[in-house]
Amino acid sequence: MGARTTIHDVAKAAGVSVSTVSKAVNGRYGIADATVRRVLDTVRELGYESSLVASSMRARRTGVIGVLLADFEPFSAEILKGVGAAMHDSAFDLLAYAGSHQGAGDGWERRSLSRLSGTLIDAAIMVTPTVVSAATEIPVVAVDPHTGRADLPTVESDSFGGALAATRHLIELGHRRIGFLAGRPDLRSAGLRDAGYRRALADAGIPLDPALIGVGRYDLETTRESARVMLASASRPTAVFAANDLSAIAVIDVAQGLGLRVPDDLSVIGFDDVPEATRRALPLTTIQQPMRRLGAVAADMVFTLLTGRELDEMHVILPTRLIARATTAPAPSASPSTP
Repeated sequence: MGARTTIHDVAKAAGVSVSTVSKAVNGRYGIADATVRRVLDTVRELGYESSLVASSMRARRTGVIGVLLADFEPFSAEILKGVGAAMHDSAFDLLAYAGSHQGAGDGWERRSLSRLSGTLIDAAIMVTPTVVSAATEIPVVAVDPHTGRADLPTVESDSFGGALAATRHLIELGHRRIGFLAGRPDLRSAGLRDAGYRRALADAGIPLDPALIGVGRYDLETTRESARVMLASASRPTAVFAANDLSAIAVIDVAQGLGLRVPDDLSVIGFDDVPEATRRALPLTTIQQPMRRLGAVAADMVFTLLTGRELDEMHVILPTRLIARATTAPAPSASPSTP
């Protein structure tokens, strides 16, 4: 036996086939409980671990890397561009895949991976996956997973630091009544943006006002309704930090519909720096997360795993930065009033 125990060694020692070992290790159906126990006992005795690196070294390759998306929206599109650029000079093709979510709920990735892995793709990059425990025999990297760090490699932006910078930017402009339009409560990065907003207020000695917090869930109609309630109040904010750019743009539209001038009456800052942020009459002040870089780093991690090497870092966090444009300005000197 060589320095590294292989799946073939486990199969031989347990007296079963390689496919049976794979099923037992990955928790798949179709084998008896006693066989599962025997295989797992052998795994422990031989010190074999079913890792992404080991499972990627199978003989048959498709030459395709799959990018699994919940939806084709601006953030995912930028991730795809980054993956595509990193793969440009490689021997791999790129498959962008958004499977049906009908009846799937959380865990749509499991079904997509089971359909694609081993026969259509050699590795997968999952963008904002709801779960990261999908059993598969191919290398998988998660970009901005809902649950944060996991047993598989992940790459994400510094959402907490970005939110901290966004809120501090508004504070430095003299704003004290700062609203926050939160994202999806089930998404860890959205939670970190909420936490960064709260920390910046606390550091500046500004009391948290629950009336200034709305939940947009990254849904435009929900965001607009939350913004209407917040901005129509007699004690409305003089500035709003929205958890992503599309939500920030929705806030601006609502504000202008209420007769508020941006940024004279209301400053607005977003998060992401999607292309839409600069296509408006008033370019959006935002926190830029390196979306294409996220995709490129995920692709590089996949390439490393496919060659059987270990990653230098299992969990990569990329920095964000403030991009000041036309939608933020010093706080108005007069107290806000209902428009």
